[in-house]
Amino acid sequence: MAVTLFDTWASPFGMRVRIALEEKGVNYEYTEQDLRNKSPLLLQMNPVYKKVPVLLHNGKPICFGLILLTRRYVSNLHPTLRMLSAVEKESAYRSARKTWTEKGEEKEAAKNDFIEFIEPLKLLEGELGDKPYFEGDKLGCVVLWMLHLSLSIAGFMDTRHLDFSIEEECPKLIAWCKRCMRVSKSLADPQKIYIFMAELRKKFGLDQ
Repeated sequence: MAVTLFDTWASPFGMRVRIALEEKGVNYEYTEQDLRNKSPLLLQMNPVYKKVPVLLHNGKPICFGLILLTRRYVSNLHPTLRMLSAVEKESAYRSARKTWTEKGEEKEAAKNDFIEFIEPLKLLEGELGDKPYFEGDKLGCVVLWMLHLSLSIAGFMDTRHLDFSIEEECPKLIAWCKRCMRVSKSLADPQKIYIFMAELRKKFGLDQ
């Protein structure tokens, strides 16, 4: 079985796929993609959206059903777990992204929108309780669908550039995120992601 993953190191969506492959013990070839200079092969594998991740399985590209697959997988195993809706996740991701890509009033408005996402996080923290992981003593499959929370202390959802702290609001959930990062080899270094995002803000003049 030939499996190749076209991805970029900081992609939370790609990391989700890498964790799934890791948990299932699937050997695969990893091909790093420069999203500012996309390879002809990536454009051939995903000609419509031209995005990562793309999984190439025995020559057949899979790119549209990866996220849906992980959601269904987790939902079947944990039918009582309150999953964040697509609207909630997209709203939080968009607001978090704008706190990095906007400045002035636009950035402040995005920050206020993102703060509203704290309540769903607190509900998830209640599901976690005092367990080290949602599945007890192991990383489990829940992280596949909740990887964006693992990145809440890094990248788009790091709030050091704002004046509030997700970690202070949801300490148990952020502790879970950090444990996931220590256990899984598929998660990028959060400090590396933060530095990368900060450099992009500086490059585009958003810190001026």
